[in-house]
Amino acid sequence: MAVEVLTTADGREKTALSRRHAATWFAARAAGDPLPVGRADPPDFPARPARPELLDPRDVPRRRPGSPEGRKAILHAIAHIELNAVDLHWDIIPRFADTPMPAGFYDDWVKAADDESKHFNLVCDALEAQGSHYGALPAHAGMWRAAEDTARDLMGRLAVVPMVLEARGLDVTPGMIEIFRQAKDTQSVAALEVIYSEEVAHVAYGSKWFHFLCGRHEADPKDAFHDLVRRYFHGGLKPPFNEEKRAEAGMPPDFYWPLASEPAR
Repeated sequence: MAVEVLTTADGREKTALSRRHAATWFAARAAGDPLPVGRADPPDFPARPARPELLDPRDVPRRRPGSPEGRKAILHAIAHIELNAVDLHWDIIPRFADTPMPAGFYDDWVKAADDESKHFNLVCDALEAQGSHYGALPAHAGMWRAAEDTARDLMGRLAVVPMVLEARGLDVTPGMIEIFRQAKDTQSVAALEVIYSEEVAHVAYGSKWFHFLCGRHEADPKDAFHDLVRRYFHGGLKPPFNEEKRAEAGMPPDFYWPLASEPAR
């Protein structure tokens, strides 16, 4: 199921399949007949549509957020992030299937993938309401790099994807909501508020299973997090941080503030 999502290129088709597979997984769990996790080989890079064109981050055009075109560019970038998140959350299941994990681990990442699928479609709907669509603008080619860098390290994947990248979403989304609120774009505001409320749980899933694996390996979670972020994350951790939402997700300040003073690698 995970690999089928990863090898489906079209965003709307990928997310529809993702949501169907999530519903099947949870229906089986509720019926007391859970699906076996099994084994499958995920692709090194998920299938993608012909558009958007993927560019080096330095080459992605910057647009003023106060303009209609700038707001479309923000929505397009968010849609791209959400589509990558769908693939990241399905990828973690087959990628690390040889690591024995409780059933709740799979519950959490299937739920996260289902949420991200919903988020992608909400943002695409908002884009299309403005006469645009996903693929109309170029996008960031480096979004999958965290997956490639952590393809053989489950703790590294948890540290970098939910606990750094998704936690960053908690920091920046309130400002984006305000941009669209000032523009009286109620549809985009509603979509972003759903994303903001549900991303806390995804960061929490990362924190929970990271701490679980630290316990299994008798490692100090804070020290392990710092070591793995320094090893795998190629940007700097940039304040301001949304300390309230990060705390809700199980990330105290001493996890991320020490990394904020270090130069980007």
